[in-house]
Amino acid sequence: MPSPSSAAVPAGALARRAPAGAPVGVVTRGTTGPDRLRRVDRWAAGPGARLLLAAEDPLVVDLGFGAVPTTTLRLARALREVRPDVAVVGLEVDRERAALARRLLDGLPAAEVRGVDVGVGGFELGGPVAGRRPVLVRAANVLRQYAVEDVPAAWDLVTGRLAPGGLLLDVTCDEVGRRAAWAVVGADGPRELVLSVRTADLALPGAQPSDVAERLPKALVHANVPGTRVHAWLAALDAAWHRAAPLAPWGPRQRWVATCRAVAAEGWPVVVRAPRGGPRRWRLGEVAVAWGAVAP
Repeated sequence: MPSPSSAAVPAGALARRAPAGAPVGVVTRGTTGPDRLRRVDRWAAGPGARLLLAAEDPLVVDLGFGAVPTTTLRLARALREVRPDVAVVGLEVDRERAALARRLLDGLPAAEVRGVDVGVGGFELGGPVAGRRPVLVRAANVLRQYAVEDVPAAWDLVTGRLAPGGLLLDVTCDEVGRRAAWAVVGADGPRELVLSVRTADLALPGAQPSDVAERLPKALVHANVPGTRVHAWLAALDAAWHRAAPLAPWGPRQRWVATCRAVAAEGWPVVVRAPRGGPRRWRLGEVAVAWGAVAP
């Protein structure tokens, strides 16, 4: 339930003009595991690193960090390896959560909170971000709690405030971060879908790539029914996974790499970037496909 202190705009009103000073969004459940978002952090510090390296203002936003700013701190730690002067700002529509986060950061060592700030804000990217244009915004397990009709308005609101070439990552993951999926969204709309799984889990009896389906981003999760593009994509991954069964003795990672290579050979528009894409990402349990191949 929303905190009584929150003046957030209801989800259904995302496409309308917010009252002056009110963050745009609703309060989420706020559950945060320490390493829950490690897969998307790794992507942000990998394929997403080009944005930071080229940025005059290396600003990144962790939108909807939850009850405590753990994910904001972990994201900053990962990105400092790429850009030591990165600024990571955590935003929450709940003022009480933002105030608690501020107190928690003030009690941590300076080295741990270097470049990190928190404040009140939503999809409008207000508070400490107001007037600045981030190169990357991560909204993890936020839009999954909204109506699917709200997603385009939320994407438009965020991407309209990004730096040129900036990206929004609309992420959903499980409670311990072993399965995750995210839409990579730019000013021109969604560009790709990234799936990231713990390959060791695929070695469990009955496991297959489509097990990640329940973690698809909101824009796709309800569209995953027979006859749709995203369902066909997951079915293609499952089929390739089963065909790669002879590689099982060499471990699930090698089998996953073979699966990704097979769907690419079949003509699926698998995203391969040099030098940080392709097999290098596949070995981490990732695969990315152009959004047009899965769009509802």
